[in-house]
Amino acid sequence: MAKTNKYSDNDLKKFKLLIENKIEKAQHDLELIKSAYMNDLNNGTEDTSPTFKAFDEGSQVMSKESNAQLAIRQEKFIRDLKNALIRIQNKTYGICRVTGKLINKKRLELVPHATLSIEAKNMQK
Repeated sequence: MAKTNKYSDNDLKKFKLLIENKIEKAQHDLELIKSAYMNDLNNGTEDTSPTFKAFDEGSQVMSKESNAQLAIRQEKFIRDLKNALIRIQNKTYGICRVTGKLINKKRLELVPHATLSIEAKNMQK
């Protein structure tokens, strides 16, 4: 951990680029999930036997529910990443909201939207 209580402007620029790239990928993934949810690709079983169609309809419902949950999680992930960009702009990025200490750079590279240090995360358990 660094001895200062905030990251340098250079570090913040690197984190900003990392987060912007993650947002771009996450938004692309969200579009794919939404596309699957809306069944835009329409790989249906309209031309198959009724027996298989009944099984497929149950599977489609489960798949749509699963995709809806994935979409909700992805939207939350994007929101958390955008909030991290705001913290970068405010120069409060990387500061643990519980301990006030800097979050380890390695942790932020892996979880760039983290607001808790490992120490604080372990205190929650």
